Amino acid sequence: MNNTEYKISPIAEIRTGFSSKFGIPRQSGIVSQLKGEIVFSKEYSCADWTRGLEGFSHIWVLWLFSENISEKIGATVRPPKLGGNIRMGVFATRSPFRPNFIGMSVLELVSVEHTPERGTILHVKGADMVDGTPIIDIKPYLPISDRIDNATSGFASDTSYEKVGVTLHTDIPKAILDVFPEQHRDELVGILSQDPRPAYISDGDRVYSFEFYGYNIRFFVENGTLTVTEITKMPARSTK
Repeated sequence: MNNTEYKISPIAEIRTGFSSKFGIPRQSGIVSQLKGEIVFSKEYSCADWTRGLEGFSHIWVLWLFSENISEKIGATVRPPKLGGNIRMGVFATRSPFRPNFIGMSVLELVSVEHTPERGTILHVKGADMVDGTPIIDIKPYLPISDRIDNATSGFASDTSYEKVGVTLHTDIPKAILDVFPEQHRDELVGILSQDPRPAYISDGDRVYSFEFYGYNIRFFVENGTLTVTEITKMPARSTK
């Protein structure tokens, strides 16, 4: 086997409201409201690199699991969708713990913007990445070849992956919701309605929290209803 090493360098990074992994949808597109901005590095910020891309409704985005690169990997993982107790081969899953730490997402391309200050920006929806995730490639999504109507999903079928497609009733008291920026409220409700807890968790007495757009969101789930108990603005992070 050819043992040549190949160098891959990021071409862009994505800006989202997530500062950590908790709360991020399990797959791209599950929360269609989620906004993101793909900002190209200086080398690729020229408009020529994206000429013609505005004609496509969706794009494939290849990216790096940059939060996991230092983690030890093995041949098998425990997929949360199987309760975290059954091992499957890494290449039969979308686990972030992989030999090359490469992820892929299909995102809705809302618009392509060219700015003098930030260069080219792709405005997208359906993002499932932490803020600052490195992007290594972008390709147009082609329905004629990328959609396969009779494809099967193995152990990740709808019947075995109960969290996907299950929408929780979300209770956010108005006084609490009013604390959160209005322009991102539909994104927050979309995240919460899809149950951001780990797929194998169903306890109803635990309070969870995650950070989104600089606000700490606290909630619990009981009898099919997710109730937000508190939203507070996080202290500004030091730039030192």
